[in-house]
Amino acid sequence: MFAILLVAMIAASLNYNNNLALAFAFLLSSVALVAMHHCHRNLLGIQVNLNPEVETFANSQARFDFVLSNSSPVDRHDIEIHCESSTCLVSPLNAGVQQLVALEIPVAQRGVRIIKDFQLRTRYPFGWFRAWTYINTPLTAYVAPQPLGSRTPPPIASGDDDFADLRPYQPGMPVKHMAWKVLARGGEAAVRRYTGDSLISEWLEWDALPGLSAEARLSQLCRWVVLHDSNRPYGLRLPHLEIAPAAHRQHYRNCLRALALFKVSSL
Repeated sequence: MFAILLVAMIAASLNYNNNLALAFAFLLSSVALVAMHHCHRNLLGIQVNLNPEVETFANSQARFDFVLSNSSPVDRHDIEIHCESSTCLVSPLNAGVQQLVALEIPVAQRGVRIIKDFQLRTRYPFGWFRAWTYINTPLTAYVAPQPLGSRTPPPIASGDDDFADLRPYQPGMPVKHMAWKVLARGGEAAVRRYTGDSLISEWLEWDALPGLSAEARLSQLCRWVVLHDSNRPYGLRLPHLEIAPAAHRQHYRNCLRALALFKVSSL
């Protein structure tokens, strides 16, 4: 439309011998050429980093975090990250900085959602031109079932609480057993171990939910995983799959992925 407008202005100016209108038309043409190069430069050299795998729940949003890096001395403006029907705007991306932006993509059904690529684009500075590039990094969303259900977890079999010894602290160990006095004296971080520690792991089991459909069992197990005490080890038992007890963030993610990937047809 802008090109048609310029052609019409130049034709009318020549027809009526209007030098002022002709000069204005050539001025707009020059601005358009400069804007085209600025639009291209606005994307040039931007670096994109992201975690291509996330966990989420059915009928919610899969959030992908992008880190855009601008190592040039030029500020960038009005940059969009576009994926399917979702778009997020990054503006401004100042010179020499990194910026974290989040793109949320709706997901409906349990399973694995794979998006083969996403687009980085801009219409800066006037919206007359659009520069874009496709980034061929697959985005994977492990969509766990909705955490629904009203049943209580199975009871925990626990041993006595007699003190046994100290052992070095490792990520994922219960913080409530931390030996703070040892740490205060300048010693290495350690946790107290009790004779019943090996018996307090909790199992979240498929077979503990009789009378429910397959998807209802998965939703109830997902609710137990989400609401579980992060300081107490727990394991997950599904037909043909067992995840050993643990109590750290990666274990939580592994359980959600197992629930997302479970195939009801394998029963």
